[in-house]
Amino acid sequence: MVGQVWSEGMTDVDAVVVGAGVIGLTTAISLAEAGLRTRVVTAQAPSATTSVSAGAIWGPVRCGPTDRCYPWALTGLGVLSALAGEPGAGVHQVSGREVCSTVTSPPAWTDMLGEMRVLGPGDLPDGFVSGWQYTAPAVNMPVYLDYLVRRYTGRGGTVLAQTVTSLRSVPAPVVVNCTGIGARSLLPDEALVPVRGQVVVVENPGLSEFYLDHGGGGSEYVYLFPHGDVAVLGGTAHEGADDLAPRPDVAARILRDIAAVFPSLRGARVVAERVGLRPVRPEVRLEAEALPGGRVLWHNYGHGGAGVTLSWGCAAELTAGILAGSPDQSDLYRVLVKSCPNFDRFVPPESSKSLAGRPGVSRGGGGRRHVVEEPPFW
Repeated sequence: MVGQVWSEGMTDVDAVVVGAGVIGLTTAISLAEAGLRTRVVTAQAPSATTSVSAGAIWGPVRCGPTDRCYPWALTGLGVLSALAGEPGAGVHQVSGREVCSTVTSPPAWTDMLGEMRVLGPGDLPDGFVSGWQYTAPAVNMPVYLDYLVRRYTGRGGTVLAQTVTSLRSVPAPVVVNCTGIGARSLLPDEALVPVRGQVVVVENPGLSEFYLDHGGGGSEYVYLFPHGDVAVLGGTAHEGADDLAPRPDVAARILRDIAAVFPSLRGARVVAERVGLRPVRPEVRLEAEALPGGRVLWHNYGHGGAGVTLSWGCAAELTAGILAGSPDQSDLYRVLVKSCPNFDRFVPPESSKSLAGRPGVSRGGGGRRHVVEEPPFW
C-alpha cells in the first residue's frame, strides 16, 4: 500500500528505489531478495505509472544496444516463462502472429523463442506479404503490478508516496533512479524522448491469440493482446507527444481497425482507455554514478517499449553491481546464468561485457564505480 509520508533520514535502509513502475518494482524485489533493506519512493502509485498501459508481450522493442538488451531480454524471458500460470501473477503464455504489408524478416530476438515460424502466403491475411508466428509470455499489467507489490512487501519492503525533486538529496547509501520518462526533467536527460502509446481495453469475446500489424512502420498500428476476460487493443507510437488524456479519435481508429480484423470485437464493451509514455533513448541507461560521502546513484531507465522484457535482466545486473561494488565479467555472467538457465545458449561468456570496462566508468576507492569525464557511451 502506498503511504503518505517519507520517513526522515531513511537511515534504516540500504537502498532507496525512486519510481514504482515495472522497472522500479522489479529492481526493488531483486535487491530485497538479495538481502538488502530497501524502500520504494514514488510520486505515483504503481497503477498510475506508464507500465499499466503496456500491452504487454515479451519482446525487446524500441530499445538498445542489442549487445546488452538481448541478454537482459533473455533473462526476462526465463523469469516470465516461470511465472506463467502462477496464480495471481498475471502472466500467461500466448501464441499469435505479427504481420507486415512489406517484405520484412523476423527480428533477431525471435531466435530466443522455441516456437517461432515464418508464415507462408497461405497463412497471411489479405494485403500482407510477410509475417511470423510465435509463443511468448504475455502480461496483464494491472494484475502483474499488484503481484510485484505483494512480492516486494512480502520481503519487508515498503512503497511510500513522495515526489523526489533531487536524486542526489535522497538520504540513502544507494539511490536507484527508475523514474522512466520522468528522468527527462529530473536529471535532466534530453536524450530521453516520450513515445506516446494509447490502448483500449475491452471485454474479450473469446479470442485467445495475439495479433500485431506493424502498419508499415508508421506511428499507428493495429494489435490485440488477450488476457482472459479482457483484451488490450492498440496502438500508437507518437514520438515526442506527451499528452496523457485519451484522444477520442485515436480510440475510435483503434476500435475500427481491430474490428476489421476480428469482427467479434465490433461493439465490444470498453472497460478502460489508457495512455502511457514510453521512455525511449538511444540506449538504456544502466550505470552507477558516485555521490558525495561514498554514496552511489544507480540509473536504470530508458527501456523504450521493452520495460517488462528487460526489467529482470537489468535488475540482476544492477543488483550484482551493488553487491560486488563493481562486478567483473564473471560476476555478472554468474548472476545472469542463475536468473536464466538458458542464458549461455544465446550469449556466450565473452559476449557479456564487463561493466567496469565500459567507457565513462572506472573503479574508485572502496571498489565503487565512479563516472569519469569521458564522452558517454550511449
